[in-house]
Amino acid sequence: MHIPLLGVIPRKFFHFSRHTRDTNILHCSFCITLYKMARELETSPKRRNPTKLMGSCHRISELILDAPGIIDNYFLNLMDWGNCNILAIALRNTVYLWYAADGSTSKLCTVDDEDGPVTSVSWAPDGRNIAIGLNNSHVQLWDSVANKLLRTLRGGHQMRVSSMDWNNHIITTGGIEGLIFNNDVRVGSHIVQTYIGHELEICGLKWSPSGQLLASGGNDGLLHIWDRSMASSTSAQQWLYRLEDHTAAVKALAWCAGDCCLKFWNTNIGACLNSVNTCSQVSALLWNKNEPELLSSHGFARNQLLHQLENGLTLWKYPSMLKMADFTGHTSRVLSMAQSPDGCTIASAAADETLRFWNVFGPP
Repeated sequence: MHIPLLGVIPRKFFHFSRHTRDTNILHCSFCITLYKMARELETSPKRRNPTKLMGSCHRISELILDAPGIIDNYFLNLMDWGNCNILAIALRNTVYLWYAADGSTSKLCTVDDEDGPVTSVSWAPDGRNIAIGLNNSHVQLWDSVANKLLRTLRGGHQMRVSSMDWNNHIITTGGIEGLIFNNDVRVGSHIVQTYIGHELEICGLKWSPSGQLLASGGNDGLLHIWDRSMASSTSAQQWLYRLEDHTAAVKALAWCAGDCCLKFWNTNIGACLNSVNTCSQVSALLWNKNEPELLSSHGFARNQLLHQLENGLTLWKYPSMLKMADFTGHTSRVLSMAQSPDGCTIASAAADETLRFWNVFGPP
């Protein structure tokens, strides 16, 4: 059953549907009232915890958002979920915000054609300010509450900024030319450290929880570990470890690989502890904040006869790496994932131009 809602937005620009148990589907325009997903999750009957489901149990998403025009590019990072429970998603030149608490939405900004498209987004730790990486090499800092451009960081990268991660007041950026910069947003001359070691585009950046170690993954198949205490403002930073076991692009979200393998590294000694061949492209990794579990998202299968993980999400028990559940529904490769602040809900963005929301990790 389809329930049309009248709106002022042409086409089905960001168009949601929610699958209920009787398979009813509700559609509505992105810029009018959406679902109060967080409230529904909190007040719903006992939530099924996939940690109790052993074997390859298939599950479907609870909420679907159409994302027309999302750029199908493995190297970009177009979605992030901030500490204030707001999901940011970039669709070409425009960044939209979805407020999980009440289901409301807004458009944060649209950049000019000569500057765009938007190639990466990353929330600051305060959950209010957000960094937006652009195709023209600039990084814009926005106040999401005031809908105000605070400043533009220039002069570092040569072309698009494909990956970013925050470490307190430092926004670390990686570009297509393989350079990584630490930018101090408090000062005018914002580039305070430079990391040189990659030969191709930076696919992902991730600071350790302590803020001491930085992991960088590139299209050159390299994974570097950098020690912030060794950084210098006057010379390029030398890596602490250079990990070369991957055979394809490394998109470092919780040390996420793109060569169909999940590899677990001990960053104290630079050793590979375990490797799991998933037989499909790995686009993102997220840890359960309360249990020893790992969620992976997947793209193209290397062998079409072994495509069980293609275009879906898989939950693993760590360290045994026993598959616990599959999450299916996307019809094209998954490009990225984001985790809600409470750690329970996962959003996945895919090349099929949809965002899907999954109740993956139950309460502690």
